[in-house]
Amino acid sequence: MASFNPKDISTGKLHGYLLSAVAPRPIAFASTMDADGNPNLSPFSFFNVFSANPPILIFSPARRVRDNTTKHTLENVEATKEVVINVVNYDIVQQMSLSSTEYAQGVNEFDKTGLTMLSSEIVKPHRVAESPIQLECKVNEIVHLGTEGGAGNLVICEVVKLHIADEVLDDNGVIDQNKLDLVARAGGSYYSRANKGFFEIPKPLSKLGIGVDNMPHEVKNSMVLTGNDLGMLGNVEALPNQIDIDDFIKNVSERYPNIREKSHHEKHKIARNYLSYGDVDSAWKLLLS
Repeated sequence: MASFNPKDISTGKLHGYLLSAVAPRPIAFASTMDADGNPNLSPFSFFNVFSANPPILIFSPARRVRDNTTKHTLENVEATKEVVINVVNYDIVQQMSLSSTEYAQGVNEFDKTGLTMLSSEIVKPHRVAESPIQLECKVNEIVHLGTEGGAGNLVICEVVKLHIADEVLDDNGVIDQNKLDLVARAGGSYYSRANKGFFEIPKPLSKLGIGVDNMPHEVKNSMVLTGNDLGMLGNVEALPNQIDIDDFIKNVSERYPNIREKSHHEKHKIARNYLSYGDVDSAWKLLLS
C-alpha cells in the first residue's frame, strides 16, 4: 500500500487523490448574482446537507490550485449573501459541465448552457428551471479554510424555500430516487448516475441487531460468506427458533434433499444465494439447520 504525507506531495496530486477517494459526491449547481445583478451559474462537488432544523447546506468554492485565484461564485456570495442550490440530474449533466467553463466576469452561464432562468420567490439569484429540485438559500456564514491554492471556503447556507418538481414525487409526496435520476461527481472526468446503482439496506437503527460477535463460530468464520453477508446476517433481532427451522427445511427438502447432512461450506453457498435476494430469514434457517 502506498502511503503519503500530504505535505510531501504537490497540492495538485493531493487534490486528485482526494477527489478520487471521496466519491461519488453530490453536486451543488449554484446560482448567484454579483453586486451589480449579473447572474452566475457554476457546479461544486464539495457539497452536502448538514442539518434539517435549521435546514443547512454547505458547499465549498475552493481557491484554484493552479493560480490561487477565487471563483466568481465565492465573490458573489460574499457580496450578496444569497444563493440557489439546484440539484443535477442526468438530463442536464452536460449543460452543468459546460457551465464549469471559466467564462469572464459578467458572462451569463445560463445563456452559455442554454438553461432557463426562473425567478426565485425569496432570494434574488435565479433558479435553474430544468433542475427537478431548487433550494433558495440565505448565506449564514463563510468559513475560509486557507489562503493558498486548493483551500476551501465553506459557504454555510440556510434553505428558505424548496421547489420540487411534481414528476419526481410519488403518490405519497415522497421523492422517488429513481425518477429523480441524480448525477454525482467522482475523480478526474468521471461521474456516476445514481439510479443505475441504487440498492437498499435496512437501517440498523430501526432494531438492535445481534451482531457478528453473537453468530455461531462456523458462520462468522465462514470461508464462503463475505463481510457484506455477515453484515446482513448480523442485522436481525433474534435467530429463528427450532420449530421455524424445521418447517423451513421441510418446505425446501424437495429442492435441497438431505440439506441437514450437507457440509458447512455447501450450506453457506446456498445461504449466499438467499442473501443475494435479501432473504436473510431463509439464510439463517438454512445456516442453523
